[in-house]
Amino acid sequence: MVLCVTEITSWGVLYYAFPVLAPTLARDTGWSVSTVTAAFSGGLVVSALVGIPVGRLLDRHGPRWIMTAGSVVAVPATVAIAAAGSLPWFFAAWLLAGVAQAATFYPPAFAALTRWWGRDRVRALTGLTLIAGLASTVFAPLTAALLEPFGWRGTYLVLAVVLGAVTIPAHLFGLRGPWPEATEEVATDEPSRTGVDEDPAKIVRSRAFVMLGASVFLGAFCSFAVTVNQVPLLIERGMSVSLAAWALGLGGVGQVLGRLGYSTLIRRLGVRARATTILGLLAVTSAVLAILPGPPGLLVAAAMAAGAARGVFTLLQATALSDRWHPRFYGRLNGLLSAPTMIAVAISPWAGSAMAEVFGGYPPVFAALAAAGLLAAGLALGSVPTSSTSDSRRQQQ
Repeated sequence: MVLCVTEITSWGVLYYAFPVLAPTLARDTGWSVSTVTAAFSGGLVVSALVGIPVGRLLDRHGPRWIMTAGSVVAVPATVAIAAAGSLPWFFAAWLLAGVAQAATFYPPAFAALTRWWGRDRVRALTGLTLIAGLASTVFAPLTAALLEPFGWRGTYLVLAVVLGAVTIPAHLFGLRGPWPEATEEVATDEPSRTGVDEDPAKIVRSRAFVMLGASVFLGAFCSFAVTVNQVPLLIERGMSVSLAAWALGLGGVGQVLGRLGYSTLIRRLGVRARATTILGLLAVTSAVLAILPGPPGLLVAAAMAAGAARGVFTLLQATALSDRWHPRFYGRLNGLLSAPTMIAVAISPWAGSAMAEVFGGYPPVFAALAAAGLLAAGLALGSVPTSSTSDSRRQQQ
């Protein structure tokens, strides 16, 4: 429950507030939307790079002090964003926020639950993402409500207080459980992964890991570009900022609904088929948003469908490594897999706004994102290791 609350708050303040505030922020400062989005993206690039050593530290020491430190850094970073009076300051503030994101977003939480829950990790990860998927549902409308009376600077200051009050004590006092030895707590007889003695360096160089990384990279690019660029797309379709923010928030409800079906996918589909199906859903929902002109009710429904695809994709990311390799390497491998993924998350907001300027609107952007999702689904076909007979059977499913 601690991680559920802190993930909602961390994602809500450090991620979902930005797409709501970006149009007003750009108009108030005179900086272009693509420029302010580039600062936001820069922070996510830092998050990707810092996430690699964070993963190694998590494997050794557990999440308590790492996630607490991330929360402590997040507060002054958010205050600095609010106080930024120049572009260099604004960029620097977001780079500092990226350090906080590396230690507070999903990757460290996933690593913690994978180690703590062992064989029951899917249930734990599903529970976390079901509740944390409401981050946009809570914080997009909240941010829009704060924007009118406080402006974008005041809104970020209020959110900084919320972030510090919730996440610092929660991480410090709520993550005190002992950090188990992976070989004792998560050893499993599931036949779909390679053995516990596999060299992680060999795993990283394997064709399956490379293909997995490429497919997740493109899937994350599609998923998060849809999220951040959805508000300007809906505004372009004639919706108000407030209504577009609510649509983004209802996408969080869609995320929860999508994740409820993940256990069914696990029972009915093998590792390969599950990955291609989920990535295909990202492509289809992006295409629907690209071609659907309205009315607002249908656009909101499409946003919820896109949220459902995004929600189940998050669980795919969370379980992709433990479905293929032993969880004792999860923190290290997740840090390496999360780096290109977070770079995709980082460049996708800027790429979306930049493409919109080139294309003259957002519908072509969403068509391009649908193509990226289809390519990701194709790459996922080669993402399962073939080190055992069981693997071969699963790949044929």
